Amino acid sequence: MVFYLPENIETATILDELTPRQIVAELDKYVVGQKEAKRSVSIALRNRMRRQKLSPELAEDILPKNIIMIGPTGVGKTEIARRLARLANSPFVKVEASRFTEVGYVGRDVESMIRDLVEISIDMVREEKIEEVAEKAEQNAEERLLDLLLPPPTPAASKTDKTAPDNGHLAAMEQFKRTREKLRAQLREGKLDERQVEIETRERNFPSFEIISSQGIEEMDINIKDMIPGLFGQRSKKRRMRVGEAMEYLIQEEENKLIDMDQVTRTAVERAEQSGIIFLDEIDKIAGRERGHGPDVSREGVQRDILPIVEGTTVNTRYGMVRTDHILFIAAGAFHVSKPSDLIPELQGRFPIRVELHSLNVEDFIRILSEPKSALVKQYVALLETEGIKLSFTDDALEEVAHFAATVNDQAENIGARRLHTIMEKLLDEISFEGPDLKKKTVRIDGAYVKKQLAAIVKDQDLSRYIL
Repeated sequence: MVFYLPENIETATILDELTPRQIVAELDKYVVGQKEAKRSVSIALRNRMRRQKLSPELAEDILPKNIIMIGPTGVGKTEIARRLARLANSPFVKVEASRFTEVGYVGRDVESMIRDLVEISIDMVREEKIEEVAEKAEQNAEERLLDLLLPPPTPAASKTDKTAPDNGHLAAMEQFKRTREKLRAQLREGKLDERQVEIETRERNFPSFEIISSQGIEEMDINIKDMIPGLFGQRSKKRRMRVGEAMEYLIQEEENKLIDMDQVTRTAVERAEQSGIIFLDEIDKIAGRERGHGPDVSREGVQRDILPIVEGTTVNTRYGMVRTDHILFIAAGAFHVSKPSDLIPELQGRFPIRVELHSLNVEDFIRILSEPKSALVKQYVALLETEGIKLSFTDDALEEVAHFAATVNDQAENIGARRLHTIMEKLLDEISFEGPDLKKKTVRIDGAYVKKQLAAIVKDQDLSRYIL
């Protein structure tokens, strides 16, 4: 978003100029198929960018169009939402709706997902600020380390005429500067990494005590340090460490000095409020209406707890009050047993966009294995290359793997593209184990090898159920 990344004009411009078609093209690099779902999320992201260009009064009234993705497991629901968040540089949280129960009962407080979102936003903004000050922090740490390796000379204390120039001191300073620059060059080349230095480190004093409360951890957003000033003091301790280790410690210390955490918190809270994305998985498992008793009561209770968060409310966090009005919620579920209309009407109304994701077939599996940027085949090739093994797959090998994955999904539980992970692990089990000891470092996987490794397991349904 443009106004969330003012320091990074290039990134902001790219995000601002991405059309829905271009957003879909970016998602295509990581997720195969599911064009309708990609189209819906691309429009949602583009509308956020459009909203930033409106007057504040009008922008306040334009709420995000939340989405329900309907489809079996392993077809790309989570990956689409996660990649969208990365593309928009938005804080992203995935939560399982089934983990929530009524407040005061067993389970997590629904407001915890907002607190998690803010924590992730804080980490994101802090990392960005660290990148901004990294060069300055390294310079400062280098100077401090050189001071430890070669302390600057001091003028003679016995000098009587304080106004006259001290030629001896000036000469010593010139010699000091030359030696310091030589040390600087050696430090940057890593020649001093094993030398020992003594640096002053700060340690916090944390007294040991226990708090017993009936509240959940998420509700106890109490900063005890602020309540009892001075209880948690700091003490300095001198430690000897290698120059390489000391450099890392001093850089971190300098980064903390240069970063304004109050500004980080303000920016992070604003980013969470305005561009946060929460992925509510397994929402179908809480679909149900109250019928007086049984599990439906609890499921409807969870829905009513989630409703105000999705509608727009204010949540208390350790960083202050956070509004949820403009957070984008993407819900997902298989809806094998239930359907979106089984959700309470109020919650249904807060998810106006419904999109169905289709089950994957053999052709989809072939594309998933090889096309995406982080395709499974590319991952295994890179992993085994670290052992010096040149692994390659023929086209008929990919077809066989895809065929076996589709067959096992039909015979057992359909877990979508996740089946490819179990198939590939079994297929490459022997090569992965023997890899370091293989004399022949070029391995070619063809269709015959795939059949040899997998055919017997897939044929025996009991075996495939447990192994694949």
